Parts: sequence; structure tokens; C-alpha cells
Amino acid sequence: MYIPAAFKVDDAAQLFGLIERYSFGLLVSQHDGEPFATHLPLLVDRSAGPRGALVGHMARANPQWQQAEGQKVLAVFSGPHAYISPTWYESQNVVPTWNYAAVHVYGTFRAIHDEPATMQIVHDTVEVYEASMPSPWKFDPASEFNRRMIKAVVAFRIEINRIEGKLKLNQNHPKDRRERVVRALLAAGDPMQAEIATMMTEMP
Repeated sequence: MYIPAAFKVDDAAQLFGLIERYSFGLLVSQHDGEPFATHLPLLVDRSAGPRGALVGHMARANPQWQQAEGQKVLAVFSGPHAYISPTWYESQNVVPTWNYAAVHVYGTFRAIHDEPATMQIVHDTVEVYEASMPSPWKFDPASEFNRRMIKAVVAFRIEINRIEGKLKLNQNHPKDRRERVVRALLAAGDPMQAEIATMMTEMP
């Protein structure tokens, strides 16, 4: 990923936090000599190995996992984004741009064929996404139905080799311009634009 110095994020804890917040990722590998991508949720295992790992599962019918074994793959996580109009700067010699947050993770794909381990990954995934529900649904590993459903998925682990983060939030502009952009984003009344505005105000 192209990352100018002003937009680069190196802090691992911050990067993992972004992944956990925007965890619906894009997993890219090579399949039959061409790029192949799957959209799916991925969890972070911060304690795995020297750089952590991503874990998830996909449909067994998805051909991606069959050739991804042992490959270096790319997982892309996209945070909020917003168009930035040059009129908001109230300055001369400025151009439109786009503010956004993104994390790229590179690592080695390993399929998991052990049923208990697959059960655990599915269970953990359900726990994460059901946590905010008023009455969380529980995944029961002992359920015969769930045991049948598990056979229809393939779990996997991606051992992280490298992680890159980019927060493009007008850091290359003076403070007064950034403040004008924040006000314009908040005035739009759009939740995603408001999220970008919040990220901008949280920047040092």
C-alpha cells in the first residue's frame, strides 16, 4: 500500500484496534494464476506468534481455500471514508481529496481441518458479533444441526508477517483547514462522515 509518511500508522495496538472495529475484510490470494478475493469477517488473535494472527472461516464450497494453503495472502480492512470538497478549506490552490482509514495485513494462510478447532473459531466469531445484541444468540457446539453446519465451512489461520496502516485525515493541511473540514463533515449529518470527523479530531 502506498503510504506517505504523514499518513502512516506503525503502532500495532492501534492497528489491531482498527481491524477489530472494522473487521469485515477482503481476503485476497492467487487462484489459478489470478487474484481471488472473498469478503468475510476476520478476528485478531493478538497473542499468536511474534506478530499475531487472523482467524476466520469460509464456505467449504468456496474454492479459495483449496489453493491458498501456504500462500502469502493479503487481508484488507477498510474503515470509514469521506469525500473532501476543496470548498471546505476556504483557501486558494487546493484540490478535492478523500479521507479514509485502511489496514493491510500480509500473512501465510493455513487451513484448519480439525473439527474442535473449527468449532472454536466459529464459536468465537459468533460471540464477538452477538455481544452487542439485546438477547445474544448462542452457538451450541453440541447441537446436531450445528455439527452438520460445521462440515460446510473451512476454518483458517493467517500468521501475520507484516501489517500496514494508513489514516489519511488531512494531516498534511494546517490546523485551521482541518477544523473547517471537521465542521463541514459534521454538518452533513451522515454517520460515516461524522466518524471521519471524529477520527480527525482524535489525531494529535
